[in-house]
Amino acid sequence: MASGSSRRTIAIQAEGQAAGVPLFEAHRTIHPRSVTGPLARWRWGMVWLTQLLFYGLPWLQWGQRQAVLFDLEARRFYLFGLVLYPQDFIYLAGLLVVSALSLFLFTAVAGRLWCGFSCPQTVYTEIFLWIERRIEGERGARMQLDASAMSLEKLVKKWFKHIVWLGVGLWTGFSFVGYFTPVRALGMAFLTTQMSGWEVFWVLFYGLATYGNAGFLREQVCKYMCPYARFQSAMFDRDTLIVGYDAARGEPRGSRPRGTAPAARGLGSCIDCTLCVQVCPTGIDIRDGLQYACIGCGACADVCDGVMDKMGDARGLIGFTTQQGQHKGWSRAQIWRRVARPRVLAYTAVLLLVSGGLAASLLLRTPFKVDVVRDRGAMARIVAGGAIENVYRLQVMNATESHQRFRIGVRGLPGLAVVSEPEVQVDATASRWVAVRLQLPHQAAASGSHPIQFEIEMLDGGTHLAEKSVFLVPRP
Repeated sequence: MASGSSRRTIAIQAEGQAAGVPLFEAHRTIHPRSVTGPLARWRWGMVWLTQLLFYGLPWLQWGQRQAVLFDLEARRFYLFGLVLYPQDFIYLAGLLVVSALSLFLFTAVAGRLWCGFSCPQTVYTEIFLWIERRIEGERGARMQLDASAMSLEKLVKKWFKHIVWLGVGLWTGFSFVGYFTPVRALGMAFLTTQMSGWEVFWVLFYGLATYGNAGFLREQVCKYMCPYARFQSAMFDRDTLIVGYDAARGEPRGSRPRGTAPAARGLGSCIDCTLCVQVCPTGIDIRDGLQYACIGCGACADVCDGVMDKMGDARGLIGFTTQQGQHKGWSRAQIWRRVARPRVLAYTAVLLLVSGGLAASLLLRTPFKVDVVRDRGAMARIVAGGAIENVYRLQVMNATESHQRFRIGVRGLPGLAVVSEPEVQVDATASRWVAVRLQLPHQAAASGSHPIQFEIEMLDGGTHLAEKSVFLVPRP
């Protein structure tokens, strides 16, 4: 049987349908108007910066290899001069912690700064909107084209737009895969139709994801799919910079001739032109107050400043401010003085501490790694002369880009010695498994498990590394 809450929900739905009231708001296509201004220039600057990095890094060479490459098949990760192994996963964890703390800090200071200027969804939406404007025209022309009946002009423009969108999306997917497969080899494989099935799959997957998110979903990703919009309020406070509308100055709204003082007509500074709504990429009206759908891009501030210039009024009717600054009428200097509050200082201190520790760990890391695995075939055995022998397998991983020789030693028990080849050579950025035999004179130690320590020295540079293990002495 249906529960009481379920029956009430069904009853409400039935009443709504009977009354002809839609239960869910129909999605309406948003056609953002283009805008110019300092914040728009900052936003496009970030578009250029992020995309030059994203598209350009896979093609950057470092010596004889790709500068940034995550070679999953070989289990090696190249970051310019660094060669990392899966055992260096701790650095990825540290990077994620730094990213999270940076997000907390920037959000506490300036709200959704990441969303408005650097988020990939924002960046690619800007690129796709620019393409749409170049092909279909400005906001009015696009709205008129969508509302018109199908014609040859509409068909050509729509298809051409989507072809260009798909091209950008597929190039984005190709560039992304180029971080995991050497991009030059990937390009040759594409030209000779020899790309592997997985490479084709991921190029298409990320290409179509970019095409769908930036071309169709757009603001719906920010409003309904991104979790950041939901939990951002936990990081906001009344001193967080937000894009806000000065209602005390702007209300009551109303049109007036250019150059006329608003007070002369009993009006506020807002002329109700709705340009702030037309330029908003998520389609909200900032004059309704702070909303979770606002991504903090500042497009409304740019267009409103332009309107105020034309009307001969002061700028700043819409702009970056704080809730407390609006309530108390603070000046810009007073607002910025509240940036260095305890919460922000705490985030900054922790971020600097973690970043410093991560940087120091990377600078001081040894240029090779060793894993010790006991031979499972024979735990311990008696060899000629009565000596006790244990066999181990050492994986020596060379994290440098030159051939290296390593000397293997051991300590922990009197008389314990390495009887296999004490030196081993490992190729550049390669790893090698080495069988190591240790022998202990008869009756040199009591039966049982004894802690020992392998000492591995890189002969070129004198770097040492110690790895713990145990030596087993069988019972007589």
